[in-house]
Amino acid sequence: MADPILELSDVSLSFKGLKAINALSFSVERGEICALIGPNGAGKSSALNILNGVYRADAGHVAFEGKRLRSIRPGAAARRGIGRTFQHAALFAGLSVLDNVLAGLARHSRTTLIEHALGLPRDAAETRRFRAAAEETLSFLELTAYRDRIVATLPYGIQKRVDLARALVARPTLLLLDEPMAGMNGDEKRAMARFIAAARDEFGTTIVLIEHDIGVVMSLSDHVVVLDYGRKVGDGPPEAIRNDPAVIAAYLGKPH
Repeated sequence: MADPILELSDVSLSFKGLKAINALSFSVERGEICALIGPNGAGKSSALNILNGVYRADAGHVAFEGKRLRSIRPGAAARRGIGRTFQHAALFAGLSVLDNVLAGLARHSRTTLIEHALGLPRDAAETRRFRAAAEETLSFLELTAYRDRIVATLPYGIQKRVDLARALVARPTLLLLDEPMAGMNGDEKRAMARFIAAARDEFGTTIVLIEHDIGVVMSLSDHVVVLDYGRKVGDGPPEAIRNDPAVIAAYLGKPH
């Protein structure tokens, strides 16, 4: 690859002796959209959890921007430029859309509790900067009309977009999306796919996503990695993956 931003080398992970990931290796080029696909239980979410520090691999290593990630925690991963959404959006249901998006910047705050309590200049400047970033992200994802709405009152598809906004507001270098279109109807999926592609095109964000809708994967992704029982069985551009016999057998069903 010309410029790999992410490299996994022989990464393995077990839970009580059961292999969730088995010697997984692949690279992601800077600025591409890479999809992880495979049956339920194939190890896709576990792989994302290793990348942002929720899990620690038993063996192998991960390199991000040329540096190994050693014992990284989610907070440290966020500060290094790795954003993350989860399959089930953990939004603050009783807060507004704007406040939920601002929460995505909490780990990036540099002001102290004293500066915040006294309203000192650095705290005020940071507050203005954070609010500007949140407003820009709401506009980018066409959420401005919902900015003051309580999240719990919004349709499911809009809530998923708010979750994306919260992950995107800090302008991560690498964005990990765990089933960002789960439970959506066709129109909502098309809108979400458009926003994901726009995030890559507008901000240069590298994206690794898990998605079960093969039509979405093939149209949105530059690169597809296929997992089956924790092992990689496919790795390449969508057109190659579509016709790979091992992938068809493991995931897409028998060819007609």
